[in-house]
Amino acid sequence: MEMQTATMRYESLDAIRGVAVMGILAMNIVAFALPMSAYFNPAAGGPPTTADLATWTFNFIFVDSKMRGLFSVLFGASTLLVIQSAEAGGRSPLNTHYSRMLWLGLFGLAHFYFLWFGDILSLYAVCGLLLYPFRGLSIRALLLWAAGFLIVALLLMGVSWFSMAMFEVGQLPADAAQGTREQLAMFNAMMGPDSPAYADDVRHFLGSYAEIAGRRLGEGAIEPLEQVMLFLWETMALMLIGMALFKSRMLTGEWSTARYARWAAICFLIAAPPLAFIAWHSGRAGFDTVSIFGAALFFSTPFDFLMTVGWAALIMLLIKTAARDAVRARLAATGRMAFSNYLTTTIVMTTIFYGYGLGLFGSVSRTMLYLFCFGMWAAMLLWSKPWLDRFQYGPLEWIWRSLSRWKLQPMRKPVAA
Repeated sequence: MEMQTATMRYESLDAIRGVAVMGILAMNIVAFALPMSAYFNPAAGGPPTTADLATWTFNFIFVDSKMRGLFSVLFGASTLLVIQSAEAGGRSPLNTHYSRMLWLGLFGLAHFYFLWFGDILSLYAVCGLLLYPFRGLSIRALLLWAAGFLIVALLLMGVSWFSMAMFEVGQLPADAAQGTREQLAMFNAMMGPDSPAYADDVRHFLGSYAEIAGRRLGEGAIEPLEQVMLFLWETMALMLIGMALFKSRMLTGEWSTARYARWAAICFLIAAPPLAFIAWHSGRAGFDTVSIFGAALFFSTPFDFLMTVGWAALIMLLIKTAARDAVRARLAATGRMAFSNYLTTTIVMTTIFYGYGLGLFGSVSRTMLYLFCFGMWAAMLLWSKPWLDRFQYGPLEWIWRSLSRWKLQPMRKPVAA
């Protein structure tokens, strides 16, 4: 009975991870198919249609940052689970953990330089290196540390937003104006409504593989480090929340349905109205760079965190009460193969949109992109379970596990007598 309970707990964790890896694509599909400025700003490249504006608004309130947050929360929970499993199996938890993070970082850098600029694995590996000392903390201590990391993240982004806002109204001291002018120009190129980089990005990503990878290996080589500097604090906060939620048994499906429903309702009701207001205010401001920066990277962040927890509670509630066994098994298989599914998604989407593939970059509207997203979701759900019916791990999970343990792991499942 104890073994069966443990299996059910881990299936719930795998199932919510399956939803998270699918949700990551709902975030990333715009970055795969349109210039980066369009990821943040619906007005990048020209006035948005009503459908595209509605799509951006829905994503801003319910999806963008929340699915990445959920993925980060689950990474923290899974890290704690791996450490505990190593201890239970008589292996060194320290060696197991740091070996996994080392190889994950190398996978992430390879993903960035040779496949796609939007890699998140190298950031996760760096954060993972810092997680180990937190493994034994209480739930309360983990949440306090998470709050500290979140405050630092808000301060860093808040100072940048405030200086740019003051610069725009001419209230910034002369000695600080030049640096802020350069910062504003950088973010205008990244997310402004009249981004000068928009057309250049379209031309670039419709180029050859050598041209696209060459930019990442050349002028973009430092971007993984920049990502760590920008997002380490926020990501650490989310991972520590994941460790706390795992210890509280929230992510293992052991709460009552009433408790999951209560948490989901509270989180959504508190977070959704402010996020809707922030989205409305950005549109009222004409989606200018300062308002979009504040909306995406500062004002929305506390509410993104809250809604991330709300999503975790809602998904667990649905897994416990509404999902049939077959659906739950498909989601769990997708989650167990999250690493393989994440990198396979990159290969499929870059092949569809980049110039060395079908060359659809910049030619599909924001709303229509979700047809590709839904198709990839279906592929994840269809292939993950049949694969795991035959094999112990997903293909990349097997490589990662074998490298981390410095020994080839058994791949095929034993044939039943």
